[in-house]
Amino acid sequence: MQEQYLPQQIEKEIQHFWHEKNTFHVTEDVNREKFYCLSMFPYPSGNLHMGHVRNYTIGDVITRHQIMLGKNVLQPMGFDAFGLPAENAAIKNKVSPAKWTRENIAHIRSQMMRMGFAYDWNREIITCDPDYYRWEQWLFLKMYKAGLAYRKEAEVNWDPVDQTVLANEQVVNGRGWRSGALVERRAIPQWFLKITAYADELLNDIDQLEHWPQQVKTMQRNWIGRSEGVELQFNIEDNEPVSVYTTRIDTLFGVTYLAIAPQHPLAEKYAKDNTALQEFIASCRNIKVAEADMATMEKKGMPLNIHAIHPFTHEKLPIWVANFVLMEYGAGALMAVPAHDQRDFEFAQKYQLPIKQVIKPRDGSNCDLTKSAFTELGIVINSGDFSDKISETVKALLTKVIEHENLGKAQIHYRLRDWGVSRQRYWGSPIPIIYCDHCGTVPVPEKELPVVLPEDVSFEGVASPLKSMPSFYETECPTCKQPARRETDTFDTFVESSWYFARFACKKQSQAMLDGRANYWLSVDQYIGGIEHAVLHLLYARFFHKVMRDEGLLNSNEPFIRLLSQGMVLNQGVKMSKSKGNVVDPQTLIDRYGADTVRLFIIFASPPEQSLEWSDSGVEGAHRFLRRLWTFCFEKRELIQKQNRLPISNQLGSTNWEEANREQLEVFRKVYQILDQAKFDYERQQYNTVVSSCMKIMNLLTEMPASDKAKGDIYDIVIHKSISILLRLLAPITPHITHQLWQDLGFEGIIHDASWPKSSPITFKMDTIELVIQVNGKLRSRIRVPHHADKQQIESIVKADEKIASHLQETSIKKIIHVPGKLVNIVTGEVS
Repeated sequence: MQEQYLPQQIEKEIQHFWHEKNTFHVTEDVNREKFYCLSMFPYPSGNLHMGHVRNYTIGDVITRHQIMLGKNVLQPMGFDAFGLPAENAAIKNKVSPAKWTRENIAHIRSQMMRMGFAYDWNREIITCDPDYYRWEQWLFLKMYKAGLAYRKEAEVNWDPVDQTVLANEQVVNGRGWRSGALVERRAIPQWFLKITAYADELLNDIDQLEHWPQQVKTMQRNWIGRSEGVELQFNIEDNEPVSVYTTRIDTLFGVTYLAIAPQHPLAEKYAKDNTALQEFIASCRNIKVAEADMATMEKKGMPLNIHAIHPFTHEKLPIWVANFVLMEYGAGALMAVPAHDQRDFEFAQKYQLPIKQVIKPRDGSNCDLTKSAFTELGIVINSGDFSDKISETVKALLTKVIEHENLGKAQIHYRLRDWGVSRQRYWGSPIPIIYCDHCGTVPVPEKELPVVLPEDVSFEGVASPLKSMPSFYETECPTCKQPARRETDTFDTFVESSWYFARFACKKQSQAMLDGRANYWLSVDQYIGGIEHAVLHLLYARFFHKVMRDEGLLNSNEPFIRLLSQGMVLNQGVKMSKSKGNVVDPQTLIDRYGADTVRLFIIFASPPEQSLEWSDSGVEGAHRFLRRLWTFCFEKRELIQKQNRLPISNQLGSTNWEEANREQLEVFRKVYQILDQAKFDYERQQYNTVVSSCMKIMNLLTEMPASDKAKGDIYDIVIHKSISILLRLLAPITPHITHQLWQDLGFEGIIHDASWPKSSPITFKMDTIELVIQVNGKLRSRIRVPHHADKQQIESIVKADEKIASHLQETSIKKIIHVPGKLVNIVTGEVS
């Protein structure tokens, strides 16, 4: 064993050992409990950043812990390789996206290996490989056949910089999630996946996700947005009726105007002869689509100068085109009740429209409708025969009347919209569809899959080169054999990440998308990734999982049993980013301190779900602890090696534990007490306190009294067993140093295969225990009493203690407070 801790040297050797032995390769074993641990795979944009390192370190700690518990553990890794950044980099740097992507993958893979992550690299997935995307093309055709994939012209979010369509989820604050450009609204033909067909199941099954963060479940529920309401018809002067959807039919008598979306057919009709209205509608092309944005944006509108007729009061209600109304919601029109909806209120105030109160608070209080809308349920007023009833009652009554009079119907509505998956850019999986002048839309035959994306391309601007490549798009109709044209749109990159977790189970299967191994490994037992994927990725993955189940590929309902959303890595109080100039390069730290130091700091600095504040001194502190551990083990190496040469049955020695050195025995007892706490912390994934426990054990060992054979000495036993425990507790967190020390100190096998430490092998119920003695709450002494002493015996021993006796002179004892096994507090008063 070398005297100095040289992390770069030992880490390189150990990683080579793991590679040579294929240590982390795993196969199915029905006789063992399986555990599938998965971290969200990265987009290969260049280098690993600290957010990646934290995510993957947490996943690796979980994996290694589960291995030591004896489970059959799978932890794979891959790369989410398609997407706009590669394409934009190719245009900028005049290099093909395929070359740029694969070079980045090679670099990131080497960084991951330097971190010592326990990945089964035999299962590596790169989503731009044809043998991967072939099967999502296959599944798409299955969905097309089942009516779950369809094409239609639709209003979409158009990114004018990236020249592609974005899903609503990919529009952030009205801008493209990657380019940052203001998003426009355009009508173009698009392919959609019918995620709404699974809306109820996606919503209801959230209740089964017991081990998901509540915040994520709430975000999913809100995005699906199930609501029960009424679809109601309003007659329009000289026009067809307009449908509106409302969840607050109890406010019907408070409607003072109708608001329609700029893209509503009625708006387009009246804009033909109205230049100002045309200009207003054009200005709404950059409408923000997020609910939060709609609530806070400035409300703008124009009147159509026509009226709707209230179905009950027959009042004439002005119709306005408003920028806060979306075609995607309801039918693109809403009944505006400014007294009881805040957006309607703000619009009404701006344009001096009437505000009519029809709901009052149940507690009889007043609401100031000059300042804001009253949006709660309450008691209905000013509503004819429906007045003086509570909102819930009026909702039911009005719904029945509306349905009876054929004015509308009860309806369940979802905020969730079908997923538009067409992208007008190049670097993505081709959509396997052919267009024929004679046969229309024709699926590519399964035997012709995959439709391979050509990788040798050149760019002119940002337009997809596929559109100008006859060698790609010119083809033959599979049905009539006439000349036809391939679809040149590619899949949204979120399609690849919606099923990769399943393909890891049977990556090398060439005859099917999945096989029986998927049912062995799925569902994923532990999934780790950022909260930013709470809607986009997780909802799509849940949808795909259910589709694959219904195709007979899987027998489980949900992809991820347990979800851990790790916090951000902060530097100087803000998230690390290149633009802020506060990025810390993981590679620099690895080169200087070693991977174990980086891993230890990341785990120790914060609980996994909370943000981590970067600290250079914290990294140095982590390194000092590892050096201290190494030095201690080096100094005690002969002692520990000697103990390890003994038969296991003799490693606790022949000591009479009743006569063992009390101070050493107390250290031994505390080590096992700390072990039990650390095991509990591992189970609840509070790994930062596990590190604290390891540091406590280290302190106990370094402060323990030296060996004294004349006093029932158990020093060698305590050191040996405690280091065995300490190394195994640290092994999931710092795998390299613990691997090396385990080997150098002569422990059996490799620590990767070692069993998880068990609770105390001896009874630590000693014949005496130590109690803290206080007088009026102040520490005055420490004494030992028989383990089974009762209160009367303890009080007699306490009073006989010289230190305590001196504090009881000229006072009277008012009461004695016992905290069993810990302390005695004597409360005194003046002698009368």
